[in-house]
Amino acid sequence: MNYSFLIRTPLFHGLSQEEAEDALNCLGAYEKRYDKDEVILHAGETTENLGIVLSGSINIENHDIWGNKSILSYVPAGQIFAETYACIPDQPLMVDVVACEKSSVLFVNAAYLLSVRSHSCVHYNKLIQNLLQISAEKNLTLSRRILHTSPKTIRNRLLSYLSEQAQLYGSCSFIIPFDRQQLADYLSVDRSALSNELSKMQKDGILRCHKNTFTLFQR
Repeated sequence: MNYSFLIRTPLFHGLSQEEAEDALNCLGAYEKRYDKDEVILHAGETTENLGIVLSGSINIENHDIWGNKSILSYVPAGQIFAETYACIPDQPLMVDVVACEKSSVLFVNAAYLLSVRSHSCVHYNKLIQNLLQISAEKNLTLSRRILHTSPKTIRNRLLSYLSEQAQLYGSCSFIIPFDRQQLADYLSVDRSALSNELSKMQKDGILRCHKNTFTLFQR
């Protein structure tokens, strides 16, 4: 286990390497590796464990009965997933958790963290504080996606998402974490229609893009 990396993750922020190691011993943690496109958690399952992405990245996906896919969230290395379901262990997942690439995940038993027994762990309060902050930030992330998918036109959905990315980077040139299909899934639009709209936006002088690298031009 790379404890130097672990203490830089949001859940273990503020703990020393020794404290993080003690906390993992209290929480029944274990590591598991996944191949690209392998499903980590299936919709309909229940879980007591939240996951921390140690390497690679994952997507949170929704599939309807016709096979249409929407990407609800992208989770890079260092971030956590399934914390809401882990805190309500009888609640079936409404989404799939899928590895975007070869990935390693650390699973932590949230049920134990929330139990009375965990008060014997001296790091309990800090872990709970971090978990609450992470949950609040996840709510903001979902709210942003709602904002990006609420416009009626593909162009306005793209402008909403790309504008946010530019603000996050602090630059008009930036790299997004999605390829074309993933971006289409995230914005809930057809891939061909999205590609056509990006071509039109380049012709209109609104942006320049190559793969997942974008530059926006002020209008």
